[in-house]
Order: sequence, then structure tokens, then C-alpha cells
Amino acid sequence: MNETPMRARALVDLAALRANVRTLRAAAPKAQLMAVVKANAYGHGAIPCARAAREAGAAWIGTATPDEALALRAAGDRGRLMCWLWTPGGPWREAVEADIDVSVSGLWAVREVSDAARACGRTARVQLKIDTGLGRSGCQPDDWPELIAAARAAEDEGLIKVTGVWSHFACADEPGHPSIQAQLRVFEDAVGYAERQGIEPEVRHIANSPATLTLPESHFDLVRTGLAIYGVSPSPEVGTPADLGLKPVMTLSASLASVKRVPGGHGVSYGHHYVTPGATTLALVPVGYADGIPRAASGTGPVLIGGKWRTVAGRVAMDQFVVDLGGDSARVGDEAVLFGPGDRGEPTAEDWARATGTIAYEVVTRITSRVPRVYVGETVDAGTDAHENVNKNESTDVIGQES
Repeated sequence: MNETPMRARALVDLAALRANVRTLRAAAPKAQLMAVVKANAYGHGAIPCARAAREAGAAWIGTATPDEALALRAAGDRGRLMCWLWTPGGPWREAVEADIDVSVSGLWAVREVSDAARACGRTARVQLKIDTGLGRSGCQPDDWPELIAAARAAEDEGLIKVTGVWSHFACADEPGHPSIQAQLRVFEDAVGYAERQGIEPEVRHIANSPATLTLPESHFDLVRTGLAIYGVSPSPEVGTPADLGLKPVMTLSASLASVKRVPGGHGVSYGHHYVTPGATTLALVPVGYADGIPRAASGTGPVLIGGKWRTVAGRVAMDQFVVDLGGDSARVGDEAVLFGPGDRGEPTAEDWARATGTIAYEVVTRITSRVPRVYVGETVDAGTDAHENVNKNESTDVIGQES
């Protein structure tokens, strides 16, 4: 690991990620597992995390955008790979040539992927998405017969192979929500109709992280795990990471840039929304909203300094925020831990979510490329069952930005 002192860093524990993948595979033992690395692996670094997930037995990797998937292929990933967020004119041909499974939920997409397959002389791998009730992408049930007919016609021409039928839950993070069973019924009906029309999918999938953990009847052939592989709970209703047997993968920390004594009545940061109640010590943490620290953390964000929880004093600025240490002392260069696994008493991503009125997904994903990612645990631990491993060229310890 690079030991050069840093303003800030996001320590990413790939051994913890591999352990989380194995835990999730055990939760759905009859299904394959897709590790979702969209949005730079939820802020953790797509390429190193995809590699680690493959090493732990992830049969599939999932991304949102085609560019994310193509970047993984360029980095040497050769296993099953799916992307689902397409717009007209997207890089269909490049995806077909790279053997990437593409999601299709409308006739326009069938036409575009078929044209791409015809142009490059290859059969496209296509997964058909049914909207079972989330209301985002996906074919409406009333339009499903038309989409199936178009897909079958393209299959008959040898242009596409339908490799999957899939959907996405709206409320799986609320166990017992009535929409869950309603969506399952719509999904089963859609799969049944497709199969009666001659579609032979390799995988049927609807389970996300919370459904993987709480809803065995939704596992089918494949489960798609996103936030959970990074050791963060999908929601408080599902359980804490410890309850679920998961360990948070990212620890975000910074080195104090200033420590000084100030008198009582001293304003702190823009607008003086915090004024010191008496003589005290202020510490400057050199990260701000340009690094992904939410401005909503002003006056609420928790930080561990010197073994104690502190709270952001005043407004979070673009590059920095202040913490009032009260009667305690600290030195420039001391560590401030914003969030991590919690096993050293530090706040977690869930704590930051509660403090800022958001969800843990956003807390980890929004950490920007200004914060270097430092990878530990890159050596595969004994007992890991590698599966379709990514090309193991030596990775850089510090990767400032991944695709």
C-alpha cells in the first residue's frame, strides 16, 4: 500500500468485498450472483471491485451504462457482463462486439441492437426487461407480447439471442410490502409467456440486494447484488451490516489541516451558523462538497477524531469543514475518520445517511475522484473460489478515478 501522507483517502478493503460476495452467494445458493459495479462500483472503484468480485465467485458483473461495461472489457474482464441503461444511438455495435449482454425493453431498442448485430456480423446477447411495477425502464405488460414477437423475429434471423428476462423491485427494502408479491406474480407471468412463445432465457432475475437477503422465492437463476457487496445495508428494515454478515468495504478519512484555539463567541464557517459557546479548539478537516461530503451535513455530520465522535461545526464548504473539539486537543496531521466499518468506534455510512436525511447508497457513491482510492486486501485469500477471474495485471494501490 502507498504510505505517502494524503489530504484524504478512501481505503477500500477488497478482502472484505470478497467475503461479502461469498456471504451473498450463500444466501442464494441455487442462483448465480451478479456483482453490480455501476457508478464506479458505488464509489469504490469499478475495475478493482469487479476483479475482486470475480475472484469470490461472481458469475456476472453488472453496470448501468454501456461505457461502464466497455471500460471493464478494456481492463481485461472476459466474464459474463450486462449493462441496462440505453438511449437511442448508444454504442450498440461496440457492446455486441465485446460480447456484452444488453437490456432491451422497447421496439426501438430491438431495432437498434439488431442493426448493430447485422453490421458487425455477430449475434447480440439481449436481455428483455419487463416493468413489473417499478415504473422506470422495462416493457409494460400490455406491450410485452409485441416485444416478445419482435425479439423472436430477430432471433429467427440470427441477429439476437435472448439470454435473459429480468425486472427490478420497487420496495424489496421494505420486507412484507404488498408490492413485492404483486411484482413477483407479474414477473412469473411475463417469463411464462415468453417461454411459451419460444424464448429460452439462460437467466431469469428480479432479486436485488434486499431481495437476495430476505426473499428466497425471488432468486430464480440469478441475483443482482449492488450495495450489499460493499458491506452496506440496503435499509434499516433489512438489518445492519453486522446482522447480515457483511462488512463495510470503504473507510473515508482525512488528515487535519489546522488545529487552533479560539475564544468564545467566534464564528465558524460561512454565515456563522455556528458560534463557539466558549474558548475552544477548532480542527479543520480538508474535505468538502467537492469531495462528495454533503452540504446537508452542516451542523450534523459525525466524525471520529482522537477516539471521540464529533460533529461538523457550521457549514460544509467546497473543500473543508470545521469540527469543535471542545476541551480536547489534537495536532495537525491527526486522522479524522468520517465513516468506516464502525469497528473502531467510527461512524458508518448509515450514520451519515441518518445525519443528512439521505440513504447510505448516496453517501458512498458521491465520494468524488478528488479522493484517492487506496486498495488493501488485493491478494486473493486462501479458500476463495475464483470464477472467471479478471486478468490479474498488477493494479495501482491508489486509483484516483475509475470508470
